[in-house]
Amino acid sequence: MTFGTGETLKPAVFLDRDGTINVEKNYLFRVEDFEFIDGVPAAIRRLNRAGLPVVVITNQSGIARGFYGLSEVETLHRHVDRLLAVAGARIDAWYICPHLPDYSSAKCDCRKPAPGLLLRAAAERGIDLARSWMVGDKPADIRAGLSVGCGSILVKTGYGNTAVAEAMELKVPVVETLVEAVDLILRPGSGLTL
Repeated sequence: MTFGTGETLKPAVFLDRDGTINVEKNYLFRVEDFEFIDGVPAAIRRLNRAGLPVVVITNQSGIARGFYGLSEVETLHRHVDRLLAVAGARIDAWYICPHLPDYSSAKCDCRKPAPGLLLRAAAERGIDLARSWMVGDKPADIRAGLSVGCGSILVKTGYGNTAVAEAMELKVPVVETLVEAVDLILRPGSGLTL
């Protein structure tokens, strides 16, 4: 497959944010409340060094609920970018769904498990979804990845411990943290070809 003017589509790793990258804190938006899960910056750095774009796909219903605005979320993401840069790592793109989970005002196609943000990122960034991975701590993350043909991995951080049975039913790997998910993604024979 090609993208644009003959560019080849590339695999990527999609990450959920809360409970996967950072310690789960309900409706996180303040910089001072942000805390990486152990090992996450180094795990992201490994993906970067392997040449894999790292794209965050995050549901942020706190925006629709009026708890905070998009600008606060963007400020937090710039803070995370700075912290990762110090660790020699980077997020290549952030995609945010600001809608409510019950779709009471209007149905969106971007709130996981809907595939909208993954499809948008793939179109905008030349990503081959069939060779990519989605990593998260909730069934919605796993289902979003599976719906577009990505490999999917459940991490047991955040809410992951409560989703193990569903992940097993969906036949996706379950690992302790993002560190182990990256081990799985980068291992020979994972199906990932750069």
